[in-house]
Amino acid sequence: MFGQPTQQAPPQSSLTASAGALQPGELADVLVIGAGPGGCAAATWLARRGRRVLLVEKDRHPRFHIGESLLPMSMPLLDRLGVREAVEAVGVIKRGADFPGENALGYHVFRFTESLNPTAPYAVQVRREDFDRLLFDNACAAGAIAVQDTAVRQVAFHRDGAVALATTKQGQEVAYRARYVIDASGRDTLLGKLLGLRRRHRHHQSAALYAHYTGVGRRSGDDAGNISIYRTVDGWVWVIPLPGDVTSVGLVCGPQTLRQRAGDTAGFLDRTLRAVPGLGERLAFARLAGNLHATGNYSYECTRKAGRRWIMVGDAGAFVDPIFSSGVHFALHGGLAAAELVDAVLDAPALERRLQRAYVASERAALARVSWFIVRFNTPVMRALFANPRNDWRLREAMISMLAGDLHRDAGIGWRLRVFKVIYYLSCLRDVPAWLRGSVQTRRRRREVYPTDSRAGEPS
Repeated sequence: MFGQPTQQAPPQSSLTASAGALQPGELADVLVIGAGPGGCAAATWLARRGRRVLLVEKDRHPRFHIGESLLPMSMPLLDRLGVREAVEAVGVIKRGADFPGENALGYHVFRFTESLNPTAPYAVQVRREDFDRLLFDNACAAGAIAVQDTAVRQVAFHRDGAVALATTKQGQEVAYRARYVIDASGRDTLLGKLLGLRRRHRHHQSAALYAHYTGVGRRSGDDAGNISIYRTVDGWVWVIPLPGDVTSVGLVCGPQTLRQRAGDTAGFLDRTLRAVPGLGERLAFARLAGNLHATGNYSYECTRKAGRRWIMVGDAGAFVDPIFSSGVHFALHGGLAAAELVDAVLDAPALERRLQRAYVASERAALARVSWFIVRFNTPVMRALFANPRNDWRLREAMISMLAGDLHRDAGIGWRLRVFKVIYYLSCLRDVPAWLRGSVQTRRRRREVYPTDSRAGEPS
């Protein structure tokens, strides 16, 4: 608890007029912290249900954000929100994902139409400033009361709800009262930090360096909008075509790689990308266009994701790695699922624990399904399996379903992915000598590609 909060209305410059401002001390049904995809999805659904929703965002839309590649299983969720056509209008159609391979093209395409249970044949690549602003405006149109440029700093829970203290960009302190709190604060993991729940991922740590480029070569035909994934000595690279001649390119690697990078950040990224086999040719005429960012401490999970009068959505509860583009999907799916839960609990508080247990179990199972592949993605065996995919027992189709974001239902996917795991482990046992040789070669190659610079600091 933090004492008696001040009861002030937020300054009008920070408030988006939607269903009218809250008066000082007025109680909202739900406080949603964070106006990214998960927060906006939850706010939209609850506002349409007639709930009084306060949506608080620390920044102001439009703002740059990473996570630009959506998944086919998100398209029905965008239908539920009523924004699918608008999203497609500001994006690039993505029909699949390609990975390095041993065929004539030099890469293998996993097309979403070939998944085990096709739900949508494509997804969309978007600039997040356009996508998030669209979802934000949709939440406001639904009736959510939206506050921008205001960061929630503290939340105190009591028997009947919570009181949150926030600070505007101008330094003014404001307080909000709500019956329920949805934490959709993304990688800020507000409640995770306040309640001491955030833990680093035990088996996977990575950092990222990314930027927007122009002049990047694209695949031909229907594959022009596909995401491309390239492997490096200790990580991987994404290439995401965006509207116009803009491409998002990012390097995900071990944190030590960024700490040891030589020279300026832009130069390091450019040299590293151009040295990746198969990618250098696509970057022959590429130029850095902006939005250069670095981030560390990439992977984490909160030990609890729900409690009395609160629940976490998307990255607020866990984030492993963006390799399969699942972040926005988890946010949208979790935002809608959490909204349904909160709506039910506000009417019947006795249901809270049961509904929360089901929600947390579903989200953790879906995260575990994709995390297993993420942790092992750069191993020699997984490289070989992705480069030479086979469809015995329709395993390849199940893999594509996972890549499409089919993570929250089974429909024949679960047992096939378990068979894939058995094949993976048997392959590891058979290839132990090769694995050991590969590990030595990887360490040697890493020292050659990433020379140590004693002046280099932590990721910015």
